[in-house]
Amino acid sequence: MEFINVVAAAIASFAFGAVWYMSLAKPWMAASGVELDATGQQPANRSDPVPYITSFLAAILVAGMMRHIFALSGIDTVGKGVVSGFGIGLFLVTPWIATFYGFGAKPRKLLLIDGGYATFGCAVIGLVLTLF
Repeated sequence: MEFINVVAAAIASFAFGAVWYMSLAKPWMAASGVELDATGQQPANRSDPVPYITSFLAAILVAGMMRHIFALSGIDTVGKGVVSGFGIGLFLVTPWIATFYGFGAKPRKLLLIDGGYATFGCAVIGLVLTLF
């Protein structure tokens, strides 16, 4: 049963990421410097499945570790799950992203977009993990 919860949480976070990045596509493409296709409207690697597969596998790993942390910490209500997930994203994941982007001289806007996804994506995982 716990494996199903982890997969469901990963799917929810992945779906949230699709909405997040679709709504922030233009500023993300500008800030990230990703190579664009011939039309200049889409990332050149849009049809490459590797980033999508990698993202989904990462979501499973994050959801699995969060489930483990939640079980050890007694996080068992939706409220606790959302707040804990939000905290994990904001205070654990986003600082690492900030470190990488700081040394890589990436724009702050990119940190806000990607850190925002990490924060709210972990909150979504926390929500789903505590629903079951």
